[in-house]
Amino acid sequence: MYTIKAGEMPDWLGEWNQRIRPLRERLGFSVVGAWTVAEMNRFIWIIRYEGPLTWKEAEAAYYGSPERIRLDPDPARHIETSEQWLMTSIQ
Repeated sequence: MYTIKAGEMPDWLGEWNQRIRPLRERLGFSVVGAWTVAEMNRFIWIIRYEGPLTWKEAEAAYYGSPERIRLDPDPARHIETSEQWLMTSIQ
């Protein structure tokens, strides 16, 4: 869950849809869903990785990938705060 800087949600969503989501998917992640809470400037998304790496390894591969490193300007500049949770399915 990200709190996006005031007034930057449209820019964030554009970059997320055009740059972040496609890159995540190319690197083996799937986006389960994404939502906004406009009055709180929140962006919430659930992503899944079911490949041969651990989550930690897959995240390191994503952030260390040449494609992610080349994202300029860095889309993270729109994020004020972030929270992450690793969830385990009970089904």
